[in-house]
Amino acid sequence: MAAPSVGVLSFRLFVLAGFVTLYPRTLAATLPNIVVLFADDLGYGDLEIYGHPTSSSPNINELALGGLRFTQFYSTSPVCSPSRASLLTGRYQTRSGIWPGVLVPDCTGGLPSNETTIAELLKKQGYTTSIVGKWHLGVGTNNEHLPLNHGFDSYFGVPYSHDMCPCRTCFYPNDACYNDCDPEYSNCPLFQNSTLVEQPVDLLTLDERYSQHATSWIAEKATQNAPFFLYLAFQHTHHPQYASKQFRNSTLRGMFGDSLAALDWTVGQVMKQLRDSGIMDNTFVFFTSDNGPSLRNENRGGNAGLLKCGKGTTYEGGMRVPGIAHWPGHIKPGRTTELASIMDLYPTIANLVGAKMPDVTIDGIDMAPILFSDTPKSRRESFFYYFTFPDPNVGVYAVRYKQYKAHFYTQGEGNSDAKNHDPDCRPSAKLTRHDPPLLYDLHVDPSEQFALNTTEYQDIVKKTTQLYNEFNANMEWGASQPANHDTSAEPCCNKGCTPFPECCHCGKDGRLIGNKYSSKVNRLK
Repeated sequence: MAAPSVGVLSFRLFVLAGFVTLYPRTLAATLPNIVVLFADDLGYGDLEIYGHPTSSSPNINELALGGLRFTQFYSTSPVCSPSRASLLTGRYQTRSGIWPGVLVPDCTGGLPSNETTIAELLKKQGYTTSIVGKWHLGVGTNNEHLPLNHGFDSYFGVPYSHDMCPCRTCFYPNDACYNDCDPEYSNCPLFQNSTLVEQPVDLLTLDERYSQHATSWIAEKATQNAPFFLYLAFQHTHHPQYASKQFRNSTLRGMFGDSLAALDWTVGQVMKQLRDSGIMDNTFVFFTSDNGPSLRNENRGGNAGLLKCGKGTTYEGGMRVPGIAHWPGHIKPGRTTELASIMDLYPTIANLVGAKMPDVTIDGIDMAPILFSDTPKSRRESFFYYFTFPDPNVGVYAVRYKQYKAHFYTQGEGNSDAKNHDPDCRPSAKLTRHDPPLLYDLHVDPSEQFALNTTEYQDIVKKTTQLYNEFNANMEWGASQPANHDTSAEPCCNKGCTPFPECCHCGKDGRLIGNKYSSKVNRLK
């Protein structure tokens, strides 16, 4: 599909809460391709372009230098499954029932079928859709929660985090994994569409296969007269870190750096394919992460930069993430300090392609005034922070209003490390109610070190409290999807085999390590 010239572009005029936005919309035959690149556990301070001194990410650097880099971009959750639900539905995860925590292999629940994903919206506009990589929104007892039931035409990937299974070889040539994993579950599965094709998945070839599937799919679709949506959800940089021969010991930053280098290489391969296929100028690309860094992995974990705490918490390090928008000729390269969130991609993409959004509450806000205006300005003034384990009796922990953040509750979490130098981050920091709330000005204190004197900011306290009360009162909590468990939901290519789950093995590396897994097998800390 050839990229349109300026002469074939049409424009729609949107009036958005006081903003008049010139929103580029290509003609029906040349709707823009959409590529979402979604990293896992990649912290605000992990990328070279975001200031890490030893990370090597030249391809992401190039993406950022040619695009718009966000400095105040947020995930809706400090853990995996909920943020993925928000990305795909444009809604806070509590509405779709992806709470509390994350979906594990034996969960019978998943993203409800009545949720309309961005893939489903795009299919109605003539798009072909594909996901490569980590799904983490459920499998189900009959694969009913896999991506093909949520608007995707094809799927190739591992349906959850690769630590939710026995740890096997993680580093070339045959070195063990250096993190805790879950030996009580079946071996990590690799799916092609709804068919389990490999168990356990071979991590040492997974990056190459993800890249090959993504780039060959792009190349194929580029020759067809139809736009496409690619959702590439990386396993990296979630633990356990892993690296093939190409990336083992390839960076100064050790195991995490090697894993990041593999992620960066895949980004480079995708961007190269867009160029080689002649469709770069007609493709909207967005790169971001599902949550902050896993600090409990210490030297093998990520980095939140100057932000407080990390994964699992509602401090900035847990939910502020990198965000990069790229579309040559449409998005002006640079940096923006405007407020935005992963759920904002949903209405942005929907409006970009002229798709009608479902008749439900959409929490995302169109980012067009940030992306396409000569005077970028976000329509988002507020943002709400849910903890890892949301509780309807507690609601959100914190509220951001403009540059101010009010903590009504704080709590540490294990993913931010029991030995963290900051005691607020540790799991020993129990749930604490703050009345009045702890108040910070994130424009001058992004590290949340110096709480403001609330007596001097009564108007802000009043406003954030109003937002807090209204949001909690109006939230409609969906039935909890991670709540129910059954071993029949665990993927197994030898259904009914014994001894379960050790017997679940097939495909490229379908061999058992010994007769039985135990908590000591390949679980080096």
